[in-house]
Amino acid sequence: MNPTTRYIIRGGVEGKKRLEVLSRVMWPTSSGLLARAGMQPGMTVLDLGCGGGDVTLQLASLVGAQGRVVGVDMDGTKLELAAKAAAEQGLNNVEFRRLSVEDWLEESEYDGLYCRFLLTHLPDPAAALRQMFRALRPGGVAVIEDIDFTGHFAHPPCAGFDAYVRLYREVAKRRGADADIGPRLYQLVLDAGWPEVHLEVTQPVFTSGEGKQLALLTLVNIADTLLDEQLISPSELQTAIDDLTRFTEDPRTLVSLPRVFQLWARRPDGGQTPV
Repeated sequence: MNPTTRYIIRGGVEGKKRLEVLSRVMWPTSSGLLARAGMQPGMTVLDLGCGGGDVTLQLASLVGAQGRVVGVDMDGTKLELAAKAAAEQGLNNVEFRRLSVEDWLEESEYDGLYCRFLLTHLPDPAAALRQMFRALRPGGVAVIEDIDFTGHFAHPPCAGFDAYVRLYREVAKRRGADADIGPRLYQLVLDAGWPEVHLEVTQPVFTSGEGKQLALLTLVNIADTLLDEQLISPSELQTAIDDLTRFTEDPRTLVSLPRVFQLWARRPDGGQTPV
């Protein structure tokens, strides 16, 4: 299946709006992860599967004028908007490339590499991890964040939320993705040849604000895929959206993000090649 048609979440302008919310919600935990992993000024960094470029621009500010950041994604509309945002912010150390991750091949180009919620969408995440290893210079660091939908929760029980989690996991499976990849990542990274892998797990929970809205936003942005796969009727889908909308607006309820697995590791200075 073509990578563009396999991706289950709406792209383009509407997809970028959702990613902007996600990036604002995730930045407090992602920024701390990048600092612990050793991202610093002067580095050349790749943001793989960069989406709308929100983290790419943050990385460009982090590495400074002496550094450089490349954002890679297959969604041309998102990349055009990202490049416009970079120009508006006066960031001259960033570029965006339209490319499928599955077609990406580079060797020893980067001091740092970042990907968030990318491997979950790939049919062969192990191959991507091996290529990430090759793309780093000796001593370079890769930072990965990805999801485990089995840990996604809301309270009190909500039928619309439960339908969303079930449908997301099912449509991901049908499109060759893995919404529950998080617990597998540690072994996948080790098997790809990465030594000394650092692992943490985080899970933001919200009672209000943008973070609480992300489940609803994601359900709306996978609606077309759910209908294409005939996993739900239009009327049933609208019922789930309406129920999750009411739940999200209730100040007494809470909604988490999916459980997020965070990993980072360095390519050895000796230049060891991946398995």
